Amino acid sequence: MILVEDWAEIRRLHRAEQMPIRAIARHLGISKNTVKRALAHDRPPKYERPAKGSVVDAVEVQIRELLRETPTMPATVIAERIGWERGMTVLKERVRELRPAYVPVDPVSRTTYRPGELAQCDLWFPDAEIPLGYGQTGQPPVLVMVSGYSRMITARMLPSRRTGDLIDGHWRLLSAWGAVPRMLVWDNESGIGRGKVTGEFAAFAGLLSTKIFLCRPRDPETKGLVERANGYLETSFLPGRHFAGPNDFNTQLDEWLKIANRRRHRALQARPVERWEADKAGMIALPPVDPPSWWRFSIRLGRDHYVRIDTNDYSVDPAAIGKTVTVLCDNDQVLVLATGGEIVAQHPRCWAKHQTLTDPEHAAVSTRMRQEAHRQQAARPPGRPAASSGPLVEVEQRELGSYDRLFTVIDGGNNQEAS
Repeated sequence: MILVEDWAEIRRLHRAEQMPIRAIARHLGISKNTVKRALAHDRPPKYERPAKGSVVDAVEVQIRELLRETPTMPATVIAERIGWERGMTVLKERVRELRPAYVPVDPVSRTTYRPGELAQCDLWFPDAEIPLGYGQTGQPPVLVMVSGYSRMITARMLPSRRTGDLIDGHWRLLSAWGAVPRMLVWDNESGIGRGKVTGEFAAFAGLLSTKIFLCRPRDPETKGLVERANGYLETSFLPGRHFAGPNDFNTQLDEWLKIANRRRHRALQARPVERWEADKAGMIALPPVDPPSWWRFSIRLGRDHYVRIDTNDYSVDPAAIGKTVTVLCDNDQVLVLATGGEIVAQHPRCWAKHQTLTDPEHAAVSTRMRQEAHRQQAARPPGRPAASSGPLVEVEQRELGSYDRLFTVIDGGNNQEAS
């Protein structure tokens, strides 16, 4: 067999130089038949080794019978049924070749999204130690949202993955968009719901008038857009960066996303910002309400005038002790309100864990109240009760020995003693 270079030269001499077959054969030192074969084919010569038989050929009919009855039968089960005693590799290769003829074809359709149809959501945990204050560092979650039609990415670091923080994160990201997708796609995140959306997040979805779609377990393809966005953040945003804290992280992330959303998307062959206006026009308008505090609960304030958010304790004005207070919390601050809306505590949200945050004014008020209570206790006459519901009444005090005689503990006791 001649080489590809010889085949190309034969065709060039014959077609371009108009050289006869005999002359080509003499010029290249090959036979005329070789020249004729080279001119007869439009493809270069290719060596093909004659196919040899396989040990699986003898059992192919049995394999086909088993696949016809059960197309999904594993190769290991087929080997057991046909009594196969040779190597499994060659058998598995033959089963892999034969199976498509018996399994129905399930083609993959290309997924397309309409403007405003949905946004996929996920939590990304960046591989970076973020300073959280009080000498602590950590890897707080980052809420990532990707719109299906435009592929617009938005993200924000959150203090925790609890429902209240997730809702507050959604509100901030959607407020920046100025619109709400008609569906938010989530996997089985505990703060959102596993199998069923939590009551708090369902109420949030009702406020937004959107639908929450929970993916099936172990089905990452359902939200492949946001999964790829997480990888994009990991490889393109994070490397080489240093962060002074969560606020610095969010600032740098916002600036980078402005650039990332102007880059050409490989699958769309368009920039997300070019499709954003059409995408936003198909979304739902953001509800016209003030930004609420989504972490909310009421509690009767005890003598230890602190309230706990996540793992941290925040001081409250001791004047509210014994009263029912309402605690409001978001990603930035903790606010405590007394009855009537009076603010009795306001603290920045602490991202560190297991800390006690005391307002100096609360500590001073607590000290004064404690000193006043001690002075009142010291000024109280001996034997006088600490509190009285009415005027004091003089009570005769019996001699103690009379009780001993009454109960015959000592001699001389009799029943008349009690009269």
